[in-house]
Amino acid sequence: MSDFSFEIIQHIPGELGRAGIIHTPHGDIKTPAFMTVGTRGEVRYVSFDDLKSISAQAMLSNGYHLRNVSPEIAEHGGLAAWSGWNGPTLTDSGGFQVMSLGSGLGKVVSMEREKHVTNTAHTERLAHVSEEGVSFKDPFTGEEDFIGPEESMQIQCRIGADIHMAYDELTSLADTYGYNVEALGRTERWAQRSIDEHIKLRDSLGYRQSLYGVLQGGRWEDLRRSTAKKLGKMEFDGFGLGGAFLKEDLGEILRWCNEELPEEKPRHLLGLSHPDDILIGTLMGADTFDCVAPTREARHGRIYTKHGNINLRKYADSEELLDENCDCPACSAGLTRGYLRALWKSGDPVKKAEFYNAVSLHNLRFIIRFTEDIRTAILEGRFKEFYDLFFASS
Repeated sequence: MSDFSFEIIQHIPGELGRAGIIHTPHGDIKTPAFMTVGTRGEVRYVSFDDLKSISAQAMLSNGYHLRNVSPEIAEHGGLAAWSGWNGPTLTDSGGFQVMSLGSGLGKVVSMEREKHVTNTAHTERLAHVSEEGVSFKDPFTGEEDFIGPEESMQIQCRIGADIHMAYDELTSLADTYGYNVEALGRTERWAQRSIDEHIKLRDSLGYRQSLYGVLQGGRWEDLRRSTAKKLGKMEFDGFGLGGAFLKEDLGEILRWCNEELPEEKPRHLLGLSHPDDILIGTLMGADTFDCVAPTREARHGRIYTKHGNINLRKYADSEELLDENCDCPACSAGLTRGYLRALWKSGDPVKKAEFYNAVSLHNLRFIIRFTEDIRTAILEGRFKEFYDLFFASS
């Protein structure tokens, strides 16, 4: 008996989008929702009490980065107990991380792909894709390693998040249609192998996990629709929407996928968090989102505001808040742009940590509040007005 389910509360009339609730063993996720990224089971410079204070609902961690400590996590009873975050959790498969080792350009480059991709900055490839999985060299230790669908499921089952992702092959914008056909076939075979291994392991560690399939297919409609139909018939609890594509193609690609996927299962848009992406994603049927950008950009002084992003370097003596009418801890405490910039530039590690905490929470709260506002607009039947107003003023 699974503790995982999804209920749709309200549809956007005439559209694919909806507001709902994902029920997990560690609590509910009211959707649309942004999942805070805690790559290694924690969010840098931010405590879990801080996350609760900004109404964070869920945390996404990384199977690749936690692979070597996954036995320890299992001994502690899974990710929630090990990390101290007692809310809903999700792990990704780590496929993106191992495949991005293929080149310094972030492209997926393999021995098989050499005939398709010729523009690469590196002659030494750290990752090689085969039917069995991905062989790679750890960039920190230099040791050879391997992760295939079975290994990914074993790692994620030991980690014990409420939701984990099937293993997939991410292609790049540089890859041809022919290579995408080849890679997509492999991803679909890996999807079934992920299911088979997940079923073998899911009850063995004392906690129950759900499994999402991941859709690839690049920028091609026939591949996206075909794989959505195939994965939609498999024993997945939900779906991750992945792949490399141009920003302007996001809405169309999501529409192709979500018109084919079963409506009653949740969909997670992988690795995007900018407000326009979330709004388009919601319209086209995505339910949850994640990205490292809010905290990563905050640490570099890039601050989210309702008038657009600002660079804090330019506000040395400013008495303005980070964003007017913001309810994050920093703005609620009256911390000004000038004060926070001074912390950042002080050279004092304690003061810099205070800065990183404050601005990370601000950016996270900005995105979380944005998804809350979208949900409210859907429930109140005014999503189209909300959508049109956002793009008219952006």
